[in-house]
Amino acid sequence: MGEFVIKMPDVGEGVAEAELVEWHVKPGDPVREDMILAAVMTDKATVEIPSPVNGTVLWLGAEIGDTVAVKAPLVRIEIAGEGAETPAPEEKPTAKAEEKPAPKAEAPAASPSQPAKVEAKTQAPAKNGVHVSSERLEKALASPAVRLRARESGIDLRQVTGTGPAGRIIHDDLDQFLARGAQPAVVPAGLVRKTAIDEIKVTGLRRRIAEKMTLSTSRIPHITYVEEVDMTALEDLRTMMNRDRKPDQPKLTILPYLMRALVRAIADLPGVNSTFDDGAGIISRHHAVHIGIATQTPAGLTVPVVRHAEARGIWDCAVELNRLAEAARTGTATRDELTGSTITISSLGALGGIVSTPVINHPEVAIVGVNKLAVRPVWDGTQFVPRKIMNLSSSFDHRVIDGWDAATFVQRVKTLLETPALIFVEA
Repeated sequence: MGEFVIKMPDVGEGVAEAELVEWHVKPGDPVREDMILAAVMTDKATVEIPSPVNGTVLWLGAEIGDTVAVKAPLVRIEIAGEGAETPAPEEKPTAKAEEKPAPKAEAPAASPSQPAKVEAKTQAPAKNGVHVSSERLEKALASPAVRLRARESGIDLRQVTGTGPAGRIIHDDLDQFLARGAQPAVVPAGLVRKTAIDEIKVTGLRRRIAEKMTLSTSRIPHITYVEEVDMTALEDLRTMMNRDRKPDQPKLTILPYLMRALVRAIADLPGVNSTFDDGAGIISRHHAVHIGIATQTPAGLTVPVVRHAEARGIWDCAVELNRLAEAARTGTATRDELTGSTITISSLGALGGIVSTPVINHPEVAIVGVNKLAVRPVWDGTQFVPRKIMNLSSSFDHRVIDGWDAATFVQRVKTLLETPALIFVEA
């Protein structure tokens, strides 16, 4: 007789220990291959530990609630033949070893660690015969020995129904499957499985966008404030101005009005029109209002800048907005036209959506997001009336802008948009 030692396996990258949450056996209990012995929990998942051998439990190395280090002895099992222990977690097959034919399955007494090594070769997510519960929906649960037998028999384990603990596939399941005759997976006519993976290197503008977004979200504590705006009066005004516009004037969208509303609101709360050098600890409060307009292009997202919006009227804002958008889409925008903004507008209204959480364009401290405009019933005190409602989703750097100031700013913009005549009144 010999003794087989099962050690706490490596249950995930960076995990040095796990909490024992459940024992399925006690000293003196007989165990068989594939039987679940215990369950441990990490900060990511619950992991079940099966037995790779047949035998009798001699000793349990921890109690429920104990924290067990990786590689620490967990269970001792009396087996027929010479003693052994589970392979150390760092024993990983080399690429060369993976190219060799899988070894033929042996009885546990002859080589009890062999099934665990086969498991490491055939599926990377499972280590030393341990299966993470969060992966059950993605692949069949089975011991290394069962997987080896299935591979040698040409059986796709995804077609086998497991009758073991937690749906684990055992040898009896393979016997029944073979007795019935292996049936190929049924694929509906006209549908084919796709296994190709396209690997796209992140370069150029896409890489720059990724770096910018990572910088913004990692360094700026965002606060997002969403408010409904009744755009009915402004839409009536916009329709009238577009109807009466001159041939050389562009068609007005909501954005020029929003730009002018931002200019007026910033006059009341100038701190929103700032940039924050968090390295030097300096807030730069700008008098000029340079509005960045997030623009989708074939190459990715760019932010052309309408400079000195405080000195532009509605039509001038529209002309410059159209010019910059076209330059961005055709790739002809200059560096100066794509940098230097002090506050940004992100407009997803054309795509729908009632709320967004826009990411601040570092080193700015505020961004205003435009959402879908839709007709909704609004109670006017006596009845419900149809009104054109749009949400503004605005994010602020909470290190610089307090929640009260953020809300006050958005409310000021709301007032201006709901009473568009105020946009045109001289300050």
